[in-house]
Amino acid sequence: MDNRTFIIAGIIAALLISIVAVHFSSTDPDGLESTMLVIQGQKELTGGAPQNAEIKEDLNGKYSYSSPMPDYTVGEKTGSWGRVISIIIGTIFAFIVVFGLAWGFRITTRPAK
Repeated sequence: MDNRTFIIAGIIAALLISIVAVHFSSTDPDGLESTMLVIQGQKELTGGAPQNAEIKEDLNGKYSYSSPMPDYTVGEKTGSWGRVISIIIGTIFAFIVVFGLAWGFRITTRPAK
């Protein structure tokens, strides 16, 4: 198998895994969000997160940014397809970044002629 076929097969496998994994993801908050809810007293350490739990952020005078795809969606109206689209975009973006880094390292490690 040549390099091009191997890379294309890897991209296809990553996309298929990510698309299938979207449908198995949990609606409960992840570890960082869960920890913040425990610290703020909105959740017990071993219990589930309440439906109306909201992380309170103090961003007064601090640097902040908003996520381009919050909660892995491209909009609330798109439903599960929005999650699939955001995962596809993220997977392709990650591939481009890694491929770009690998290409850059390849150029810098070439032996001098």
